[in-house]
Amino acid sequence: MATPTKVSAVAEITNDFKESNAAVLTEYRGLTVAQLKQLRVSLGQDTKFSVVKNTLTAIAAKEAGVEAFNDQLSGPTAIAFIKGDAVAAAKSLTDFAKANKQLVIKTGYFEGKALNASEVAALAALESRELQLAKVAGILKAPAAAAARTIDALRLKLEEENGAPAAAEAPAAEEAPAADEAPEAAAEAPAEAPAAEEN
Repeated sequence: MATPTKVSAVAEITNDFKESNAAVLTEYRGLTVAQLKQLRVSLGQDTKFSVVKNTLTAIAAKEAGVEAFNDQLSGPTAIAFIKGDAVAAAKSLTDFAKANKQLVIKTGYFEGKALNASEVAALAALESRELQLAKVAGILKAPAAAAARTIDALRLKLEEENGAPAAAEAPAAEEAPAADEAPEAAAEAPAEAPAAEEN
C-alpha cells in the first residue's frame, strides 16, 4: 500500500513533468553534495534538478504521459526539470558532465519529443534563446539604423550644397552695390567738369 509520503512524492514529480517544457534524465553516481549544489546553481532558477526514486518516477512519468524515460530509470537518478530555456539548461548540464565524469546524461525530452544522450548534446550546441532574441533584435534594428544613417547623410549633403552657394552669394551681394556706385560716381564727375569750365 502506498504511503502518504510516496503519494505526495509521485504527485510532485508528476507536476514537475507537466510544468516543464523539457527534462533531462541523469545518473549522478559518485557526485558529492557540493558538486550537486554547484550543478543546481549553474542550471539557474528555471531548472529544478531533483534526485528521484526510480519506481516513483516511473509512476509519475506514466501519469504525466511522458514515455521518454521508459526502461531508463536505473541507478542513482536525478532529473533536470526545465521550465525556461532548454538550450541553456542542456548546455549547463553537458558542460558540467564534461568537467565531472560522474554525471551521466542518459536521455531526455523536449516539447514532447524523446531525446537520446547525443540529441541532448545537440540541443546544448544550439544557440540559447537569449542569443537568438538578441540576433533578431539586431536584425530588426539594422534597417532602422541604416535608414537613420542614410537620412543623416542626405541632411549633411543638403546642408553642404545649400550652405556653399549661400556663402558665395554673400560677397557677390556686397560687391554689387560697389559696382553700381562706381558708374554713378563716374557719371557725377563729368557733370561737374563742364560747370568748372563755364566759370
